[in-house]
Amino acid sequence: MLSFDVDPGNRPLRLLCIGAHSDDLEIGCGGTLIDWLGRYRQVDVTWVVLSAASGRAAEARRSASAILRRAASKSIVLHDVPDGHFPAHFGELKALFAGLGSTQAPDVVFTHVLEDRHQDHRLVAELAWQTFRDHLVLEYEIPKYEGDLGKPNFFVPLSAATARRKLAHLARHFPSQHAKGWYRPETFSATMHLRGLECRAPDGCAEAFVARKLVCGGRA
Repeated sequence: MLSFDVDPGNRPLRLLCIGAHSDDLEIGCGGTLIDWLGRYRQVDVTWVVLSAASGRAAEARRSASAILRRAASKSIVLHDVPDGHFPAHFGELKALFAGLGSTQAPDVVFTHVLEDRHQDHRLVAELAWQTFRDHLVLEYEIPKYEGDLGKPNFFVPLSAATARRKLAHLARHFPSQHAKGWYRPETFSATMHLRGLECRAPDGCAEAFVARKLVCGGRA
């Protein structure tokens, strides 16, 4: 199978990572970011968390700083939109995304999957597509009670070491979530192993995304 490479060549790879809540990016694409930051020579990252209030903001900042430590440059932006009430703050969020669209020129946008049953996640995905219409958008998945995992079509195989590092990172940086029944290493490990099986990853682990539009060639 031919592989797809996002390497931009002689300039840094620019990533825009957007998460509704403090741990969403780490769950959805943490392994991919760890892999790419080790794989590509220079990576510039803008990391945006839309709902990170009080103690969760501290968790989000520490986690992002740790996972992005190898980035050539990084910008960590935290907002405090009320958790679970994003639709009621549509105007505020629309303005935030308009600001991102006017200042960012990413090669890849990481955001939530459009079919996510969580209303906050779903609105973030919709706003991302409204804002970044000429970009590679990779929609990541979050396992949850609603059972809304879909059929991704873009896979990033992970080494066993990267998968272990992702699990350790989630356990270390988000102690506020440990009491939740779904927030367990087994949950995240199972998701990576399922996606690893589907793409025949050499070490059996992968993260998966929905890529609705991919352009092959056509530009200088």
